[in-house]
Amino acid sequence: MGETDVIDLLQAQHAMIRDLFDEVEQASAKDRAEAFTRLVRLLAVHETAEEEIVHPYARRKIDGGDEVIDDRLAEENEAKELLSRMDQAGPAAPDFMENLLMLRAAVEAHARSEERYEFLQLRAHTSEAERRSMAAGVKAAEAMAPTHPHPGTESATKNLLVGTPVAMMDRVRDVIRQTMGKKP
Repeated sequence: MGETDVIDLLQAQHAMIRDLFDEVEQASAKDRAEAFTRLVRLLAVHETAEEEIVHPYARRKIDGGDEVIDDRLAEENEAKELLSRMDQAGPAAPDFMENLLMLRAAVEAHARSEERYEFLQLRAHTSEAERRSMAAGVKAAEAMAPTHPHPGTESATKNLLVGTPVAMMDRVRDVIRQTMGKKP
């Protein structure tokens, strides 16, 4: 992804997430696991990067930053908990499609709230250089982020304390599962 403005980068990722939801919903039972794995991974790294880089900056820079970000973190935690349960149960679970629709509604509502309440203000209260710097930070955070949801780590501090070891464990688990022929 070549976006150098953090807001453009995150909005492009929101579009990719919507596309992946479409792909998971439309996939055959045989192909659903692979599409869902990509969705889980993108959601996990996207939210971690926002929590580590964007939200702390927005807290300081936008009007009512603490309240705006606390609301976004509450939304993220709810979605992470559902995503975590779905990730553990897998796409063959009998309630998978029902949960996927609930997850999609929650994730899309969260993205709209970010774009409306956080990103608009962030663009108005930051320079191009600040947004370029944040985009670089988001890309770096995504490279080190966990690949599965971990509810309860919705703060920059918690992500920094547990994020790297958890990310390493996630990535090792993904490789082992791929080697054993199971879904990551």
